[in-house]
Amino acid sequence: MTDDRISFKEMCAVFDVTPRTLRYYEYIELLQPDREGRSRFYGARERARMKLIMRGRKFGFQLEDIRQWLLIYENEGTKAQMEAWI
Repeated sequence: MTDDRISFKEMCAVFDVTPRTLRYYEYIELLQPDREGRSRFYGARERARMKLIMRGRKFGFQLEDIRQWLLIYENEGTKAQMEAWI
């Protein structure tokens, strides 16, 4: 099995964000990287979440709105949840 995880530095480079921004997204629990000692690694799930975060920010969504979006995406929310959010 290949390891498709990327490091903290690579994640910053791929999404063109500062380390401070990435740490903040972790702090507010939008992202949960795998940790090995002091190192952080991001798998496909975290990269997909980051892509959604970046798209949301690009279109002017607040981080709390993006959090709700991620919850619906992650939990395959009900139609009522999606309608309430929209």
